[in-house]
Amino acid sequence: MSGSNSFDPAVPAHDPLAMTVHTPAVTLPDAQRKRGRATMLLVLLACLAPVAASYFLYFVVRPQTRSNYAELIQPTRGLPADLPLRSLGGQPVPAGSLKNQWLMIVVAGGDCDSRCEALLYDQRQLREMMGREKDRIDRVWLVVDDAPLRPPIAQAMQAGVPATVLRVPREALTDWLQPAPGQALESHLYLVDPMGEWMMRTPVPLAPEKFKKDLERLLRASAFWDRPGREPR
Repeated sequence: MSGSNSFDPAVPAHDPLAMTVHTPAVTLPDAQRKRGRATMLLVLLACLAPVAASYFLYFVVRPQTRSNYAELIQPTRGLPADLPLRSLGGQPVPAGSLKNQWLMIVVAGGDCDSRCEALLYDQRQLREMMGREKDRIDRVWLVVDDAPLRPPIAQAMQAGVPATVLRVPREALTDWLQPAPGQALESHLYLVDPMGEWMMRTPVPLAPEKFKKDLERLLRASAFWDRPGREPR
């Protein structure tokens, strides 16, 4: 009979192994691993492509057709994962919690001199100038000493949408942010993108109307991948 040699008559018919078809055990897992790696790579590229494209358009494609007011930091400098941030109450704050928003950063001591007050005022006004895009920007004040905040300044930082106020040792912060030659760390407004990359530093003194144009261009260039992220503190 055709096909009668497909099994051994010596093996009992009820033996469950008699008709088992064996395939190599490693073939399927290896294929699955390869497909998994390829899928992860495609997802990673899909996430990074819009960011890379917007920065490419801003920094490379049309560099001669625009005039930046603020200084571009090239290459950008990433937020250190181990930056020792603390809340005003002394609790540690993960550096990564600052990501997912554009940040306008002021650096100053807790006593906040006249230069500090002027930068904090311009910081608030610049955010308001962004209109409906302002929710994509957080105001951040990094306090580089243990001096208590003067009550009027502390109250102003909580007015409207509260700013993020954190303490950090000056020496640790300088591993990330740096002033222009001949300027103090406290002299500038620093702009950080949602990935934690420091990428702009304003001139001294700051002209808010001019810096506003830089902000508008950056927000337009990143509009298709950046959305309001973390909640302000």
